[in-house]
Amino acid sequence: MNWKIELIPVPVTDADAAKSFYVDRVGFIADHAHRVTPELRFILLTPPGSACSIVIGDGITDMVPGSQRIQVVVPDADAARQHLQDEGVEASDVDETPWGRFVHFTDPDGNQWALQQLVRPVEVDGPSLELGDVIRSVDASGEDGVAGVDPKR
Repeated sequence: MNWKIELIPVPVTDADAAKSFYVDRVGFIADHAHRVTPELRFILLTPPGSACSIVIGDGITDMVPGSQRIQVVVPDADAARQHLQDEGVEASDVDETPWGRFVHFTDPDGNQWALQQLVRPVEVDGPSLELGDVIRSVDASGEDGVAGVDPKR
């Protein structure tokens, strides 16, 4: 059985300003906007190429604006960073790690986004491992790390 994440609520203070930020500056697709009741308004936004959307609006979540953290995968961290900067979104430098290349940004409410470019295979002292092998190894060991992987690399 496949389980796929469909929708993630993102708490915002101003739904219209947040929609403008995500659509006009970040490049999300505005899929749907509907006011169900005076207290409930859904705005569905989808990152390009994603099967999972975010929802902003009124009455969507009890979470505090700025408290959400989301990580997405992008094909090219440098291109993603350049796109954000070209649209006036402050983005971090590319953070190089053995398990990926990351760019971070926040929305106007402080919700945090991490854009990850996957790096495969993960280089280790010994045979190469795919990312899934590293995750399974960490899960099986219960340890914070993988034997043979130098976390400083």
